[in-house]
Amino acid sequence: MGRDTLTADRIIRAAVELLDDEGLDGLNMRSLAKRLGSAATAVYWHIKTKDDLVRLASDAIWHEVELPDPDATDWRTAATAHASGMHAMLTRHPWLVQAFGSHFLYGPGQARHSDLSLSIYEKAGFTAADADRAAATVLTFVLGSALGPAAQVSLNRRLNKDGADAEQLMADAMTHAQETAGQFPRLRERLGTTAATEYAAAPDNTFTFGLQSILDGFEAHLTADRASRRE
Repeated sequence: MGRDTLTADRIIRAAVELLDDEGLDGLNMRSLAKRLGSAATAVYWHIKTKDDLVRLASDAIWHEVELPDPDATDWRTAATAHASGMHAMLTRHPWLVQAFGSHFLYGPGQARHSDLSLSIYEKAGFTAADADRAAATVLTFVLGSALGPAAQVSLNRRLNKDGADAEQLMADAMTHAQETAGQFPRLRERLGTTAATEYAAAPDNTFTFGLQSILDGFEAHLTADRASRRE
C-alpha cells in the first residue's frame, strides 16, 4: 500500500489495534506498516515519529467515552458517568495508563473531556480553582484504579514474550506473596479473597466505592463552604 492510499485516520486506527495487542513496547513503524500491508516509509509520510503516533492514538480513544450532559442531570450523576466512562476506556486500552507516564499526551479528544470535567464541578458549586482540583483528583483516582489491570496485561505480555511459562511464574510469585502476607494478621485473614489470589486484583466494587467516597467528600466540602458563607 503506497503513501497515497493510506490516510492518517487509517494509520491511527491500526496503531490503536497494535497497541491493544502488543502494548507500547510492541509499537514501531515496521510492525504497523506490516499490519497495514504497507511500506514503513509510506507511514512516515503521514505521521513522522512514534511519539506522534502514540499521542494521536491516545487522543482518538478518548472519543470512545460518552460525554454526559451536565445540564440534563445533577452534578454527581454526571461526575459518576464521566469517571466510569473514563475508567472503562482505560481498562479496554491498558497501554494508555502507561503512556501517561512516558509521553506528552494532548489533543481535542482529551481536551473536550477536561473541559467537561471542569463544567461538572463548576456546576456543583466549586470555584474555578477548586473545580481544577476536583477534576484532577478524580482523574488521578481513575488512572490509579486502572493501573492494576494495566499492570496485569503488561506483566503477562512480558512473561509470554520471554518464552517462559507465564502461568507457572505467576503461581510461584503468588505463593511467595501469600507466604509473606501470612506473617501479618489482617492480610492473613484475607488470603482466601480474590484480591489476595490474583495479581493486581482488588475487592469487588472498589472503583465504585472509591469514587462515591470522593464525591461524598466533595459534597461535604461544598456544604461546609455554603454554610460558612451564610454566617
